Amino acid sequence: MLLLAADTSSKQGSIALAECGAGQNCAVLGVAPLAGGAFSAQLVPQIAALLGKHGYGKSDLGAFAVASGPGSFTGLRVGLAAIKALGEALQKPIVAVSVLEAVACSGAERGRVFAALDAGRNEVYLGDYQVNPGVARNARRNAERLLSRADFVAEVMSCEANRSTVVTPDVGLAEAVRAAGIRVELIEYPNSAVVARLGWEHLQRGETVRPEELEANYIRSSDAEIFSKPAL
Repeated sequence: MLLLAADTSSKQGSIALAECGAGQNCAVLGVAPLAGGAFSAQLVPQIAALLGKHGYGKSDLGAFAVASGPGSFTGLRVGLAAIKALGEALQKPIVAVSVLEAVACSGAERGRVFAALDAGRNEVYLGDYQVNPGVARNARRNAERLLSRADFVAEVMSCEANRSTVVTPDVGLAEAVRAAGIRVELIEYPNSAVVARLGWEHLQRGETVRPEELEANYIRSSDAEIFSKPAL
């Protein structure tokens, strides 16, 4: 099956094309960057170019995977809207992949893993995952939350007896965790190739969403939602 994955959760997004078969066999054919954050202008042309480069057209696609967040509100909306439109037009299955799951599975650690992303405003997106041992990098989500930096460090320290590890692509978070005496693994920010592989695992388990059900996993409310709430 030919699978297209998109990640527009950060400033440097990307799309990936993968050929996936039985079991964990999912070979990424190519990754195309989406640079500079202007995803709305780049996404559709880059998808067409990536497909054409490998001799395929849109009708050859069998499924879609998309990073659902947390991340940039604007970027996520662009990526989700494009995948939603393609999935609906082609009547192909869609899988949503949490960015925190992609972080948890991008490290070398197995067992209980805390995936952490800098959320700005002195806050942290924290994913609590149980990453399966073995070759397959799939994970079971325990929880995903938005915490202050202080609460984040306290939360992870309280679990140190279980020898949990923090996995993060953010240097500042890694330094803060390491300074507190907590094990940390610094990784590259996961791209659409990781989303493709995890998406294939979800797809094999039947964890798909209909286009009208595809929503962003913001975790934090947008400023518009916060400031539109009536004062008490």
